[in-house]
Amino acid sequence: MLFGEEETGTLDGKDDNDREECGVSSGERPAMGWRERKKIKTRATIQQHAVRLFKEQGYHATTIEQIAEAAEISPSTFFRYFSTKEAVVLEDDYDPLLIQAYRDQPPDASPLQALRSAVRHGMASLPEEEWQAAMERMELSISVPELRAASLNQLLTMMELIAELVAERIGCDAGDFRVQTLAGAVIGVFTSAQAYMINNPEADHAALFDEALAHLEAGLPLPPAAPQGTSAQGTSRNPHSAKTEQGDDDD
Repeated sequence: MLFGEEETGTLDGKDDNDREECGVSSGERPAMGWRERKKIKTRATIQQHAVRLFKEQGYHATTIEQIAEAAEISPSTFFRYFSTKEAVVLEDDYDPLLIQAYRDQPPDASPLQALRSAVRHGMASLPEEEWQAAMERMELSISVPELRAASLNQLLTMMELIAELVAERIGCDAGDFRVQTLAGAVIGVFTSAQAYMINNPEADHAALFDEALAHLEAGLPLPPAAPQGTSAQGTSRNPHSAKTEQGDDDD
């Protein structure tokens, strides 16, 4: 999940020099050894089998033992990668990359400009199959009541993390109400974009997240009121089908 609840949990508080001493230079992704690549591959395999089983037989009917058997691991190995059944849906490995991309943005960029650029960078680096897998997990997190409840806790953690990133960029307290309000607004537009994507799977995901943040940056302007006698639904637009429609007109 974007800036969500992942193994990193909170910001480490390191500056660029600290990160370079740890072997991570600014703007570079650390080289991974065989062991780390194997861990990432195993996590992905567990998630793939879990999502398949959830879709085939339902979330409640699927046990951790069944997921482990499908992934050809033991239940104890499952718990080395995911603490709960909910975690196998809600967790991902993207947050460290997005956090680093945010920190690497030019210092004169506003928090929202830096966030937009970091999200674009992060999404552009993901293969299509990973996006599809993330979308399947996102749909589960919305459709299963227990996962919706767990997602709420995740969103609160995500909001605190964004507040820390914003405060770090502008040099103020992450607990400042204005910083917290901005972080909460970012969570709101991300959540609305995710819900839109579930109902509109053909949408350009990267463009949609970027437009959601651009809309927030512009002050969340609303569309003009529909003329009398016109259905409001008929005047709504899908911003990501406009390009296709324009191309059809050109033909």
